[in-house]
This record gives sequence, structure tokens and C-alpha cells, in this order.
Amino acid sequence: MPEEHASPKLFFEPLGSQHDRAAFSCESTKLEAYLKHQARQDVEKRLAAAFVLTPDGKTIAGYYTLSQYSIQLDTIPESIASKLTKHPLVPTTLIGRLARSTAFAGRGVGELLLMDALHRSLAHSREIASWAVVVDAKDEKAVSFYRKYGFIEIPKVSHRLFLPMRTVEAMFR
Repeated sequence: MPEEHASPKLFFEPLGSQHDRAAFSCESTKLEAYLKHQARQDVEKRLAAAFVLTPDGKTIAGYYTLSQYSIQLDTIPESIASKLTKHPLVPTTLIGRLARSTAFAGRGVGELLLMDALHRSLAHSREIASWAVVVDAKDEKAVSFYRKYGFIEIPKVSHRLFLPMRTVEAMFR
């Protein structure tokens, strides 16, 4: 007998005009407002690439943004930086925002979003150099979330974490 309350299949796609941004609600008013009022403009200006997780091509279960970024070598822990380069800046990929709809809480959507962002970052790092993925966690709860996946805190910048691309690559082997 088929299960009547089966979870809908979710898929990723670039943010588009067909997505119902107005209905999106999450735990962070800033992340919610960004999706509703700024994300499409950032995509159009090529300031960020935004991807949504959706069950139907309209409803947004969650979203994240990616962009090129660089971090100062002297902000990375010395034990890592000393083996890296002598250049002052290190190319990275930034997950600028990542949010899950409250309507999809408890379904592993946050992990799906992060894994897709990491996988996409890894794929692009093969064509456009990126040493790590960087996130700016919004609060301690977000820091804890990222640390579960191996992200390392950058000591000199509060709530900024990174995950070396080699670690990302090992996750998908």
C-alpha cells in the first residue's frame, strides 16, 4: 500500500521569475528579505548566482547563493596558511546566503542545500580556481551547523568559516 504522506521530490534550479519568493518564510528576517527583495537583482547584475530547492518549480523549500571571493592569507590559521602560498589573497567561493523555508523544517533541507552548494563549488573550482568554500554564519546556531560538516572558523573574523576544497572533494569521492 503506498504511503499517503510521502515527501515530495525536491530538485535544484537557478532562481527564476517563476519561483514564489513572496511566500518564502525562514527563521532569519535578513535571509528572507534578501530572497524577496534583492536576490533577483544580484543574479541579473552577476553579483551572485542563486539556486533554489523546489518540489514543483514554484515553491521554494530553500535557497543559497554562490559568488567568487577571496580571503586574506593572514586570516587563515598559520598551520594551514604556511603551506599554502606567499600571495596575500587566496581565491575562494562564497556561500553568501543559505536558508531553509520553515515549511520544510525537519526534512534535511539545510543539508541538501549545503551539499549542493559544495558540489557545485567543487565542480566550478576545476575551471576557476578556488582553494576553499567560505561562509559567514549569521549566528551561533549557523556556526554549529557548518562545523558539523568540517568547516573551520577563521579566528580573526567572527562567524566566518571555511572548508578547504580538498576536503570538499573528499566528501564526494
